[in-house]
Amino acid sequence: MAGTGPLTQDWEPVVIRKKPLNAAAKKDEKAVNAARRMGAEIETVKKSSAGTNRAASSSTSLNTRKLDEETENLTHERVPTELKKSIMQARLDKKLTQAQLAQMINEKPQVIQEYESGKAIPNQQIITKLERALGVKLRGKK
Repeated sequence: MAGTGPLTQDWEPVVIRKKPLNAAAKKDEKAVNAARRMGAEIETVKKSSAGTNRAASSSTSLNTRKLDEETENLTHERVPTELKKSIMQARLDKKLTQAQLAQMINEKPQVIQEYESGKAIPNQQIITKLERALGVKLRGKK
């Protein structure tokens, strides 16, 4: 620095201000209440599509006719009668409760109850666990 000439400093005043309010800050409840107290004019506009998903609801009219014309009855596959009877019979032959059998195969008792009542959707993994725990072949009888 020793040969570069006289040193000068910039003594311009620096003013630090808060940022002006953005649109979201102008709309918050505190700002609106403060404006009301000061007597400022406040305009409120209700959006006509507020709370609706306009893009999704507009396309439903196109598919409504297709859905109305659809006559196919779609249902989940249920446990066949012979499977639920064979599970129940094998469990009773081993003198197990539904809860004990469920614990043996690491499932909830509700799963066994659904299989025996025929309400469950067949899962090959669970049927395999039942076959191993009961020592009976369940799937070959279809």
